[in-house]
Amino acid sequence: MTRTVTVGEVDLAVYEQGDGDPVVLVHGFPELAYSWRHQLPAIAGAGYRAIAYDLRGFGGSGRPGSVEAYRLTELVGDLVGLLDALHLDRAILVGHDWGSIVVWSAAVMTPDRVRAVVSLNVPYRGWCCGFPDTATIEAGMMDRFGYVIGFQGTEAERRFAADPTGWLQGTYARVAGRDGFMSEAEFAVYLDAFVAGGITAPLNLYRNIDRNVADAAPFAHATVTAPTLMIATDADPVLPALLAEGMQRWVPDLRTELIAGCGHWTQQERPYEVNRLLIGFLDEITAARGT
Repeated sequence: MTRTVTVGEVDLAVYEQGDGDPVVLVHGFPELAYSWRHQLPAIAGAGYRAIAYDLRGFGGSGRPGSVEAYRLTELVGDLVGLLDALHLDRAILVGHDWGSIVVWSAAVMTPDRVRAVVSLNVPYRGWCCGFPDTATIEAGMMDRFGYVIGFQGTEAERRFAADPTGWLQGTYARVAGRDGFMSEAEFAVYLDAFVAGGITAPLNLYRNIDRNVADAAPFAHATVTAPTLMIATDADPVLPALLAEGMQRWVPDLRTELIAGCGHWTQQERPYEVNRLLIGFLDEITAARGT
């Protein structure tokens, strides 16, 4: 089922399958709820209510005009507001890329709304907003996060406008573990969505990094109390698996799994492994706490 759910100032495009305990999946950049196309039917088939949505600024969701409208607190507000609109007290949250940042932040900012956490690729190390501030990146982290600094200006918009296909293909290919993890038809879904909606609103997530650092400061070193599954990969050049080591310091109820030979787009590159790990974790959580 596809529908529009109004949450505060934005309409969110929401995609649902199945009944049972709610599992909310949050996508990253430059992606859509469509990135969970392999997981939605599998989760529903396993007896859960699978819910994915386009983040504000992406796909079929609304696009507020200001840069500040895309700060992390707004993204977390959308997630919690969606739970409210769907009359859900709590949900199991699954995130990838920016979606993981949103999920980690929800887990420490609104722990009473989070039954369990699953993160793909993005670890939690006591800092829910995901990135250091731009000054820190410029001072010594350009090898990993130089693209973040590049996104602060309008060059990315110019390059995208000049060659949307090449820009998107290059973005996906640079951090993929292998070529061809999307068919031409699947890639066309992304291309059509970003051509129609533009890339400025999605890029605004990166233009709030310094605001996010300030907003997250009260939650520094907060513990994630919910049961958590961390799925790492060994071929993600931005988020290597070693970053997940030692997470128990901040996430005491943690299970970590590694998918070998996989890059950054994990749920699309290796959907069957992700589904197996995810559904196994969901079954453990619901069996332990009751359905």
